[in-house]
Amino acid sequence: MAELSERPVRVLVVEDDTELGPLLARGLTAEGYEADWIEDGPTALITAQAADYGIAVLDVMLPGMSGFELCRRLREASPALIILMLTARDDVSDRVRGLDAGADDYLIKPFAFNELAARLRALRRRESLALSPRIEVGELIIDSHDHVVRAGEKVVPLSPKEFALLRFLAQNVDETVRRETILLEIWGTVHHTDTNIVDQYISYLRRKLEPLPTEVSLRTVRGVGFQLALDR
Repeated sequence: MAELSERPVRVLVVEDDTELGPLLARGLTAEGYEADWIEDGPTALITAQAADYGIAVLDVMLPGMSGFELCRRLREASPALIILMLTARDDVSDRVRGLDAGADDYLIKPFAFNELAARLRALRRRESLALSPRIEVGELIIDSHDHVVRAGEKVVPLSPKEFALLRFLAQNVDETVRRETILLEIWGTVHHTDTNIVDQYISYLRRKLEPLPTEVSLRTVRGVGFQLALDR
């Protein structure tokens, strides 16, 4: 069951499959959420603007607006929104595109509802168990409340997944974090996921951080994982 609170977490389900959409809404309601089902992208965007959703479950292929575009626009409007994308294609480029659009996780169809519910619980725990809304490492300031990273006075533009990865490494500063641990923490799974995606995102972060006076280094520990280390 979803964690108890004064008001159930509202979930926006956007799925054009007229069998799967209502099934997901009913299942989430049984889990203790307050779920609304929408069949197309434009209506979902309008609905989201008028309501306070904590979670969005989005199909990639939607009429009127792709799930990628809907994800991007929802993320721009609500940085703290938990977004889980559903895709029928087990294709790395599609998954990377969704994550870069702002998704927190993805699930490949067909899937068991129990797995979807578990993914959402894990995503909620990840948000609630963040060590601090503000982490300072060297000259880096990572603000989880506003989803902003600064190096001194300069804002570092990061995608949501880059932000989550940097924050996780900063929470474990000077410690080597294994690739598998990063996959579980940031992507929610080690299944259907090429571990090279971690290397790819580490490369993205390096390109953005290395030109800046951060006083930290993003290091590769060969055969093990990665480390955000203070320069000494």
